[in-house]
Amino acid sequence: MSDTRKQQISYADCGVDIDAGNAFVGRIKQAVNSTMRPEVLAGLGGFGGLFKPDFSTMQEPVLVSGTDGVGTKLLLLQEYERPHVAGIDAVAMCVNDLAALGAAPLFFLDYLATGKLSGETLAGVVEGIAEACKTCECALIGGETAEMPGMYAPGHYDIGGFCVGVVDKPKMVDGSTIAAGDVVLGLASNGPHSNGFSMVRKLLELGKADIRHDVLSDGSKAIDKVLSPTRLYVPAINALMQSGVEVHGFSHITGGGMFDNLERILSDDLAVTVDVSTWGVPPVFEYLLSFADVERNERYRTFNMGIGFVVMLPKDVAAQAEAILSDVGETVYRIGYIYQRDGESVTLVG
Repeated sequence: MSDTRKQQISYADCGVDIDAGNAFVGRIKQAVNSTMRPEVLAGLGGFGGLFKPDFSTMQEPVLVSGTDGVGTKLLLLQEYERPHVAGIDAVAMCVNDLAALGAAPLFFLDYLATGKLSGETLAGVVEGIAEACKTCECALIGGETAEMPGMYAPGHYDIGGFCVGVVDKPKMVDGSTIAAGDVVLGLASNGPHSNGFSMVRKLLELGKADIRHDVLSDGSKAIDKVLSPTRLYVPAINALMQSGVEVHGFSHITGGGMFDNLERILSDDLAVTVDVSTWGVPPVFEYLLSFADVERNERYRTFNMGIGFVVMLPKDVAAQAEAILSDVGETVYRIGYIYQRDGESVTLVG
């Protein structure tokens, strides 16, 4: 008589450890709770996040939503064990997009996926998310951690961010009032942020670079500048919006660089000239671009090249805006102007 007994298995035998997942949730509760706002009605662990907004001070509140990830920068962040930066980046890429409409973020959700749950690493990601949310006064209202054996290489994870904000429609900055004669202000970036990393990785490969030990021309470590977190522009844009200064347009300089992200907010009859000599290209870009011949327009279409956010506004209020932005910690440059289009929509000079 044959033995027909079946092998006994558990979910853990299949690579998914429910107990570890519950322990992970316990670990991140403090970080999540540190981001709470009065409008949040329920803490971590429910089937959905509850948020009861009060828009009584607004004439016509409009909800603004956004979602993004960290891209192939994650491969380097995983290789060099910087999960905290991944968390900050996931928030920044979402909330900066909302800020480009003049919206203030209300709450954020994250999706973390991995092959094998490493509580220490993923907790670092969530702690980075929480830090960024606190900076932007945005509640981390919920998320999902998915352990999926076989889907990801050992030590790898992926992250998606989702954010909802609000803007009063009469104050919304959608680019519709941009006019010839407007001045373009550029806010300094922290480095490559979370864009162009497929080229970053190729450049590092071609140059046989050792970012852990290489030093930039200003004496800083290459690893710290190449993998610096995306700058959070929300506090600065909130200050500008609350000041009442007339702003005609915002642009978050992400994938597509100066070209695509300025063109997308201009009407068909307007163009912009950007003088790239008005700011110094950060040493991190000099370092990366020393490893291959990358044509100038390709550089400014792939990378932010030192400008992470742009403000377009009337010339007579530019100095006031510069002062407000500088007071909240931004480095600001006058980088260009708007004029009636008679050729390309975006032109680089200098």
